[in-house]
Amino acid sequence: MTVDYDRLDVRPGMRVLDLGCGEGRHTFEAYRRGADVVALDLNEKDLATTASWCTAMELAGEVPVTASATTVQGDLLCLPFPDASFDRIIASEVLEHIPDDVTAIREMTRVLRPGGLAAVTVPRWLPERVCWALSDEYHANEGGHVRIYKEDELSDRLRSAGLTVTGNGFAHALHSPYWWLKCAIGDAGLTKAYHRMLVWDITDKPALTRVLEQALNPLIGKSVAIYLKKEEVTVGVGA
Repeated sequence: MTVDYDRLDVRPGMRVLDLGCGEGRHTFEAYRRGADVVALDLNEKDLATTASWCTAMELAGEVPVTASATTVQGDLLCLPFPDASFDRIIASEVLEHIPDDVTAIREMTRVLRPGGLAAVTVPRWLPERVCWALSDEYHANEGGHVRIYKEDELSDRLRSAGLTVTGNGFAHALHSPYWWLKCAIGDAGLTKAYHRMLVWDITDKPALTRVLEQALNPLIGKSVAIYLKKEEVTVGVGA
């Protein structure tokens, strides 16, 4: 997980929007926590995968009976939802793909209810800059990354849309060397060996790599997460 769900405070009964959900990795955790999740993406194949796994989770009894999960094909530039529709919004590793990120951020803010929370994650500037320097193929392809964000730049854009930044975090430090290797030497033996280590880390969660990643996250974390709140509108009462 790139997003810290405790910081996002996802609870049962909340309506959660996973923007650009891909194959659903963030949808699944919100669903497990009892939320009513809407997973949105343009890619029909990814949405089908997300829906299939959510059904499997339900059949396996991994989610509360009161929770729900729905997939929606849609465009982040024109979200098919009314204003203030969601209690929580996740936009993980999405904005770096969108040329008109200002409109996407504005749409995200529009459908978040006043008082609601959001988490936005993007590739971090330094690890991403190394990847771009090593390989054009890494980013220069259809649907690839169109920009590298600096954290303060993205925070300013989010504030300009009417959101308050409440904190940040870093994730996936152990993933950065993998992408540097892949960009530098492709899928050579060393890259494949490192990938096997990452799979082992994800599945087994050994204490050693957990501690190592936590220590390295502030330095070379692959992703930065920005946590946000849409403030309540206070209406003054005349005398």
